[in-house]
Amino acid sequence: MASPQSSLGEQIREELSCSICLELFTRPKVLPCMHTFCQDCLRDHARVRQPFECPNCRLQGTLPTQGVPGLPDNHLVANLCERISKQVKLPVNTPKQTQSENKCIFHPWEELKLYCEQCQLSVCTECMGGLHAGHRTTTPKKASQERRAAVQELVSEGRNLLETYFTFLRSLRDKEKVLIQHRQQTDKNINHTFNEMVQRLINMKESLLSEVDQTHRQNVTAIEGQREMVLTQVSELAAICDSAEDRLRQGGMDLPGQERSLTQVIGKYRTQAPLSLVHIQTRAAVFHPSDTRKLELGQVSLHSVRSPSISTPTHHATGLTYDSEYHLQGDQEKGHHQLERTTFGGKGSEQGKFDRPFGVTVSEDGEIFVADRGNQRIQIFTLQGTFVSEFETVISGGQNISPQTVAVDTEGNLWVVGNHGVADFAVLYTREGKVLTTIDLQQTRWSRGVAIDTRRNNIIVTQTKGEWGFCCGEVQVFRPDGKLVRTIGEEQGMKNPEYITVDRSGNILVSDCENSSVYVYDEDTNFLFSFGGEGSREGQLTYPRGICTDSSGNIVVADWGNSCVQLFDRRGRFLKHINTDMRQPWAVAMAPHGQLIVTDDANNTVTIFQRY
Repeated sequence: MASPQSSLGEQIREELSCSICLELFTRPKVLPCMHTFCQDCLRDHARVRQPFECPNCRLQGTLPTQGVPGLPDNHLVANLCERISKQVKLPVNTPKQTQSENKCIFHPWEELKLYCEQCQLSVCTECMGGLHAGHRTTTPKKASQERRAAVQELVSEGRNLLETYFTFLRSLRDKEKVLIQHRQQTDKNINHTFNEMVQRLINMKESLLSEVDQTHRQNVTAIEGQREMVLTQVSELAAICDSAEDRLRQGGMDLPGQERSLTQVIGKYRTQAPLSLVHIQTRAAVFHPSDTRKLELGQVSLHSVRSPSISTPTHHATGLTYDSEYHLQGDQEKGHHQLERTTFGGKGSEQGKFDRPFGVTVSEDGEIFVADRGNQRIQIFTLQGTFVSEFETVISGGQNISPQTVAVDTEGNLWVVGNHGVADFAVLYTREGKVLTTIDLQQTRWSRGVAIDTRRNNIIVTQTKGEWGFCCGEVQVFRPDGKLVRTIGEEQGMKNPEYITVDRSGNILVSDCENSSVYVYDEDTNFLFSFGGEGSREGQLTYPRGICTDSSGNIVVADWGNSCVQLFDRRGRFLKHINTDMRQPWAVAMAPHGQLIVTDDANNTVTIFQRY
């Protein structure tokens, strides 16, 4: 029997397949009509289809100046495709836990042999003498056995819910097919009506032209008749006059006879002068056009296309009953995909307000953590911008620190760097604000950044020393217990490194505010390259602040000095400006499904961009 994971992949694969190549999306790009295709497929399509149009709905459009790569990425689809690809590569049998994975992150020399029931964490014997002293414990194996049934029940419920969503996705696909058929039929009807109207207009034109031609011919016939009659009269008059003149020149004796002829002919035409020509009856054809502004093919009215209602089976889990019904029809579709950003916050100290939101990060569960520096706290929000909770950033002894940046580790705990008076600290908090570990840092009076190398379980912190204009910087790599492993950056001439991130490949990326540059190191801290340089042209930076990467490895930089956010590829080549309409973009973070979160230091707000 197929595993649940493979079933998941099979059911959703059709939704994640490019309609051009029929394979899973690769670098998916979104067109203005909201259809998604592989980047390479769109490139090939654009070369042969001019003007450019969507392969599905045939909507014509203009590509950005960068071409297909300049189109927005569909990060949600990219993440789902990556997940499906990883599931395909997974072996059937789950591998046993490696020795390194069974080590305590706080005491790496100790194995996780106990399970703290109060904290719901695997711990070592050293932990039991510290933070977990006096807590009730059991063995990890027994804890797993006790929770196995509950976990299995939740998994079953989740699978049932997934089936409901898959059914809904199938209904959406069927509805899209119906809409395409409606669109094609409507286009056909419009073209048919247009062709009929054109044919009627052609017939009307031919009829009008024929009428004008007939009238013209009647007028010409009347004129020609008059002309022939006049020419006959002219001929007779001319002949008698010519004959009389000849006789006069010759001095002939027959002039009395000539006089009689002249008198007879001239007398005949004297009363028949060609004045009658004035009374020739002709009718000129004049065209009076109709009002072309009122020419209409018809109107287009909007009618709801109903999707079949999808009722989920009733599930019973943990005493709750679910009976859900999904509809997508009529006015509910108005505004679909219209909301591209959500902004929240503003100046203040109450919940949901900020006083200089210097740092931001997002957990795998989609929770946004904001380092609210002026209010000396961490605030937590959903990806819809809804306030969840907060905690004060304190250290042992109850002293408050002003948080500068924040990063989340694999356990969902938060590393925060900040300062109190003349002391700098890196502090590990639980999600509820409980202090787990504190690392004393050198006091520098400069802002710092923090990131987590999840591969090696290292905490990476930026540090700047000296005065402005004469400062130097470095990046420090610590173990969770506070031991300094190494420093990097001095050889590259760092001056004021502030923000830092680690991408999925383990590469370390550092923004240097004073050098207006970004430095990139590999997972072994070897220097790879830098990019940027002070300026306002494409690819140049001025006092860059926050930095993060997306699922494709593209690099997002908050270009504070140029009041914009820039997007670079994994090699530091400029791709585009991200329109944020912010005067002072400060910190940036990437959510699991590709949403971009940006803090604005000028307005004390946080904005979630669904697409960028």
